[in-house]
Amino acid sequence: MPARDLTIGFDADDTLWHNENVFADMHARFGALLAHHHDAATVERELLATELRNLEIYGYGVKSFTLSAIETAIHLSSGQISAAEVQHLIDLGRGMLVHPVELLDGVAETLAGLTAAGAHRLLVITKGDLRDQQSKLDRSGLAGHFKEVEIVAEKDASAYAAILRRHGIAPQNFLMVGNSMKSDILPVLALGGAAAHVPYPLMWLHEQTAEVPPAGGRYFELKSLHDLPAVVARWAAG
Repeated sequence: MPARDLTIGFDADDTLWHNENVFADMHARFGALLAHHHDAATVERELLATELRNLEIYGYGVKSFTLSAIETAIHLSSGQISAAEVQHLIDLGRGMLVHPVELLDGVAETLAGLTAAGAHRLLVITKGDLRDQQSKLDRSGLAGHFKEVEIVAEKDASAYAAILRRHGIAPQNFLMVGNSMKSDILPVLALGGAAAHVPYPLMWLHEQTAEVPPAGGRYFELKSLHDLPAVVARWAAG
């Protein structure tokens, strides 16, 4: 029985390249800026609350984070934050947007191998700011490996279902690869697809979940993308 053709979806941030470490550095700088107003725990708690409150309006990404950081700074300083400090936050956000794209271990070799094999279609499926995500993909040098790029506002079951319909992909022929159990793994498993989890050392609190994948043979845990070709071969063989 010949191996079936698969479509493999890849998350971008913290799956193809480092991202959360850039945010972690920004959090540290933000805490230092407000250290004379509040302790670090309060600053972090208030910043997260502001980010979550603004998600529906601003969405995900650096621009949303920067606006929420400015709002939080105004609130925690009782309006005493200076124009120079606001400018500093804007500059830090701009720096995040142009930060060099640093690929994760195994990404370049794995994608090159899958592309050379030519048996499967590769997609990028990521969420966040359209311009920022496209810029990172362009600067990563990886764009040529992917047939399509999907940048969405949210990554839930309905979003994945729409993507699969749009590209004519049967769930049983779809494998999603990503670092977020909440956004990359559970929604795809719920649709009947397969998912490969590649954990990243850092995870935004909003992306954390205690839910675990259901039992069955459609879930794979990887140490790095070096492990992916073997998983793809096993899943393609049925």
